[in-house]
Amino acid sequence: MLEVLLLIFGEAVMLFGALGILRFPDVYTRLHAASKCDTGGAMSIILYLIITMDAPALVRAKLLVLAFLIAMMNPMVSHALARGAYKYGVKPRVVVDMYAWDNP
Repeated sequence: MLEVLLLIFGEAVMLFGALGILRFPDVYTRLHAASKCDTGGAMSIILYLIITMDAPALVRAKLLVLAFLIAMMNPMVSHALARGAYKYGVKPRVVVDMYAWDNP
């Protein structure tokens, strides 16, 4: 039962993340939707595979390492992309700009 819930949760997160990429107005909110989609959806689908797959322990360990790497690297890459877009001059469509002090 837990496996099915992980798969359904992962698919739902991926679906809503894809809708967020299509619907959100600027690059920052789209990047937020994409990063949540990748982290939450992919990790729960990988955990589903680890639980249900009839494979050797080495393959399951590799999938676990992959889930760990996604959890560690995706937030850093998303932050670097957002910071690069801000430094390049892409303005967000929001009222509050908390990074204005950082970009002279």
